[in-house]
Amino acid sequence: QVHLVESGGGLVQTGGSLSLSCAASGRTFANLNMAWFRQAPGKDREVVTAINWSGSTIYYADSVKGRFTISRANARNTVNLQMNSLKPEDTAVYYCAAQGTYTLSTSAGEYAYWGQGTQVTVSS
Repeated sequence: QVHLVESGGGLVQTGGSLSLSCAASGRTFANLNMAWFRQAPGKDREVVTAINWSGSTIYYADSVKGRFTISRANARNTVNLQMNSLKPEDTAVYYCAAQGTYTLSTSAGEYAYWGQGTQVTVSS
């Protein structure tokens, strides 16, 4: 079992920045692939970015490439998402997720563990 707790969401103006953090407990964090998903009202949950257990493989959705950066600190059991140049279309609930298998996935169905979500709102 893995327990995930997100923090750092909030309200920001267009062009601003926010940093999200996800703290994990319950299993060896260094064995987990991690990802951030988001879900806007009326839309499906979508992957934002994912990072494998070692940090050697990273995926970004096209919509966030060049603006968002994922990082992980295995010694602190945390994964972070730095979001810059935010746009109103980035408004969503952001979820941290953990995957216990070897191959990094971008599919929500492959992630067994989820945080409670944190709201990010970008005003125009």
